[in-house]
Amino acid sequence: MFIPISNTFFYLRSQIRQFRMANQQLTPIADLQQQYTLLQKEYEYEKEMYQEQTERTGIRRKIQQGLCWYPVESGKSYYNSLNQIVIEIRRIENREIEHNFEYGRPVCFFRQQTDGKLNYLNFSAIVSYVQDDLMVVILPSPSALFDLEQNETIGVQLYMDEVSYKTMMTALGDVAKAKNNRLAELREVLLGNMPAERHRLFPIRFPWLNITQEEAVNHVLEAKDVAIVHGPPGTGKTTTMVEAIYETLHRENQVLVSAQSNTAVDWISEKLVDRGINVLRIGNPTRVNDKMLSFTYERRFEAHPDYTELWSIRKAIHEIQSTKHNNYKDKETTRTRLLRLRSRAAELEIKINAELFCEARVVACTLVGSANRILTNYHFTTLFIDEAAQALEAACWIAIAKADRVIFAGDHHQLPPTIKCIEAARGGLDHTLMQKIADRKSETVSLLRMQYRMNDEIMRFPSHWFYHDQLESAPEVKNRGILDLETHIVWCDTTACEFEEDQLNDSLSRINRDEANLLINSLKRYIQKVTSARILEERIDFGLISPYKSQVQYLRSLIRKDKFFQPYRNLITVHTVDGFQGQERDVIMISLVRANDRGLIGFLGDLRRMNVAITRARMKLIIFGDASTLGKHPFYKALYNYISQNGEISKASPIETNNSPETKVI
Repeated sequence: MFIPISNTFFYLRSQIRQFRMANQQLTPIADLQQQYTLLQKEYEYEKEMYQEQTERTGIRRKIQQGLCWYPVESGKSYYNSLNQIVIEIRRIENREIEHNFEYGRPVCFFRQQTDGKLNYLNFSAIVSYVQDDLMVVILPSPSALFDLEQNETIGVQLYMDEVSYKTMMTALGDVAKAKNNRLAELREVLLGNMPAERHRLFPIRFPWLNITQEEAVNHVLEAKDVAIVHGPPGTGKTTTMVEAIYETLHRENQVLVSAQSNTAVDWISEKLVDRGINVLRIGNPTRVNDKMLSFTYERRFEAHPDYTELWSIRKAIHEIQSTKHNNYKDKETTRTRLLRLRSRAAELEIKINAELFCEARVVACTLVGSANRILTNYHFTTLFIDEAAQALEAACWIAIAKADRVIFAGDHHQLPPTIKCIEAARGGLDHTLMQKIADRKSETVSLLRMQYRMNDEIMRFPSHWFYHDQLESAPEVKNRGILDLETHIVWCDTTACEFEEDQLNDSLSRINRDEANLLINSLKRYIQKVTSARILEERIDFGLISPYKSQVQYLRSLIRKDKFFQPYRNLITVHTVDGFQGQERDVIMISLVRANDRGLIGFLGDLRRMNVAITRARMKLIIFGDASTLGKHPFYKALYNYISQNGEISKASPIETNNSPETKVI
C-alpha cells in the first residue's frame, strides 16, 4: 500500500490562501506548502519509477544497478536486542557488483517462476546491517520467517521507502501548524523575517585552529537561534564542527548530531569518539567496524548489566506464546504469567533506555532517524546538522522540531540532495534549508577560508568560480607535488581522437570506452614514471572519477583485468562523483565521457558535482574530456583556459588508447 495524500496538504493550502490575501510576499507557510508540493511530486515520481522497475526491468538489470541480490541464501534467525525478529541473508553470486543496500532501507523478497516472472512475497522488511555480502534484515512477523525458510531459491531487492516520505510530509505539516512554541519561532527565523538573535560572549581562543575556524566556533557558541559553518573542500569543516560540539557540551548536558546519510553521521560520530565524547548512535552504522558498532544503541543495550535478565524474560515470553494450552485453567495461568513477565520486561527496557541516554553526551542519528520511537519525548537545546547542503529541507525539520537552536554545516557549492524528479528539482526541492538561510541571513554564516588539501594550482580555479577567490592554501600544501617540476593540473583533450559516447540500453548512463582506455594507459604510465617503489613505499593513492556509473564500472573492469595494477589495488579507488564526496587522493583522474557534435553535456551541467570532482586532488589533477564538446559550456571553457595558462593541455591521439610505449607520459 502506498501512503495517501495527508490532510496536511489541504491545511497548508488553506493557510497559504489566507496569507496571500493579507500579504503578497512569500511567507514561511507558503514556503512550507511549496516544499510539501514538490516533495509529493518526488514521491509520486519515485513510486511510478519503482512500479515500472518492478514490472519491466529484468532481474539481471536490477542486479547490475545494485538494486537486487539474486540468488541469496537465508542464514540464522534470532531476536535482536530490541526484540525484533531478524534473519541473515547472504549473496552467493555477482559479489563484485556494488549494491545500494544500507541500514534503514526497506526491502522485499521474491521467487522467480519458471516463466521468468517474479513472485513477490507478501511482506516487506527493513535492513538492519550490511557488510560485504551479508545482510541482516528485520522481519515484520514470525510468519515472514516461515515464508523465507522454504526450500526455494529467493532474491531480495530494494523496496519503495514510503516511511521516509510520510515522516517528512508529517514534519512539514507540524512546522506549519506550530503556534506559540519554540518550533513556531524557529520557523519564523529560518524562513521568515524574524532576525536571528545572538548571545554576547567573550571570544574564546583556540590556538590549534586557524583564524576562520576559531571565528566559526565562537559564532556557533554565540548563536541563539541558528548558525551556519560554510566549509569549502579541505577547509577542516569536520574539525571545526567537532570543536564546536565539544565546547557546546561545556555549556549543555547533551546535544543531537544529525545528517542526511548514515555515512555522514558515522564520520562525525567517529571523530567525536576520538575526542573522548560519549556518543550514542541511533541506527546501525554503514562504516562497519568494532569501533563504530561499540557505540550504537543496540550494542550498548546488549552490554547493559540488566540485559541478561531481560533476554531471559523475552525468551520465556516467546516460548510461552509458541506453546498451545488445551484447558481454561492452563490458559488463565499462562495469561497471568505473561502479564507479569511483560511488566518486568517493560520495566527493564525503560531502565536500560534511561541509563543509556543519561550517560550519552551526544545522540547521533540521520535526520529521518530522529523520528525513531527511541527518541520520542526527547528534546535537545542544540541540534548540529552536518553535510546540511545535501539534506532535504523536509528532513531537516524532523530533527529541528526536537531542538531549541540549530547549527548547519556544509557547502552548498558541493553535492546537492539527490532528486529523481526533474520537475521537483527545477521547482526548488534541491534548494536546501541551509542555502535558503545563507541567502537570506548572511550574518549567520561563517566561511572557512584556509584549505589544507590541494596544491595551489588545483585550488585557485574552484576558489575563483565558486568562492569569490576567498580560499587560501595552507603553506604546507601550497606547492607540494609528487614529481619535481611537474605540472599539477592537466587537461587531456580527446577532440582529435573522435571518441564516441554511448548510451547503454535501459539506462540513462553514458560510457566512453576509448576515453576509459586512454585514462587507464595514462595511469599506468604515470605509475611507471613515479616508480613502483615510491608508490608502494609512500602509499601514493589514486582516485579515478566519472560522473557516469557505466563508465565507472567499465574502468573498474579494466583495472581488475590488468595484472599490472595487482600491486596497487589498495591504492586505486574508482567511483562516481557522489561516491567520492568527503574523500581525497594524491592523484585524481576524471573521465568526463561526453563527446558529441551538439555540445550536449547532460548532468555535467550541474557544476556542484564538478566542484567535488576537481577538489578531491591533493597534488595532481588530470581531466580527460572532449574540449570541443565541453567547451561550449562557460564553466568548462573557463576551466580549459585556466589550465592552458596555469597547467598543461595535452592533446591526445588515437594511438594512446593502445599500450604503446611511444605514447606521451602525462
